[in-house]
Amino acid sequence: MTLLAIKIIRLYQKVISPYLPSACRYEPTCSEYSIEAMKRFGIIKGIFLTVKRLLRCNPLGGKGYDPIPK
Repeated sequence: MTLLAIKIIRLYQKVISPYLPSACRYEPTCSEYSIEAMKRFGIIKGIFLTVKRLLRCNPLGGKGYDPIPK
């Protein structure tokens, strides 16, 4: 299941993302963060961390380096 989710994100990165303006305020990008979170913690916690990250990624949120928790 985790591999399928990662493949879907990679597909988004290759097919959709190049046509959108760069909007991620964080490094690594939200999609890379999601992939790494799923690899490190599995699909459930990875999705949870991704949702938290996406909620922070807005003009009122922070910006800069935001690594995956250890």
